[in-house]
Amino acid sequence: QVQLVESGGGLVQAGGSLRLSCAASGRTFRNYVMDWFRQAPGKEREFVARINWSGASSVYSDSVKGRFTISIDNARNTVYLQMNSLRPEDTAVYYCASSPPGTSHRYWGQGTQVTVSS
Repeated sequence: QVQLVESGGGLVQAGGSLRLSCAASGRTFRNYVMDWFRQAPGKEREFVARINWSGASSVYSDSVKGRFTISIDNARNTVYLQMNSLRPEDTAVYYCASSPPGTSHRYWGQGTQVTVSS
């Protein structure tokens, strides 16, 4: 059974940085796609960033492009989201998700809270 455990959230001032981690376990993740999503209070969950398991390809939402970096450590089965130049509008619960190759199914983590104060 796939398990995704996020960590690294917290409270930070605007302009600061945080690094989120997502530890994946339960199976071999070769060819999986790994995503970060976020959900702010009263809003729908939105896509933040994606990386393939090899780390060769990544994509970002326009709202975080140039400020956030997604990366992967295959040896540790861990995906990271480095968040720089944080803004109050980045405040949300951040979720890690993984998708098996060739499917639209997603496994989800429990989420980690990120709060950016102005």
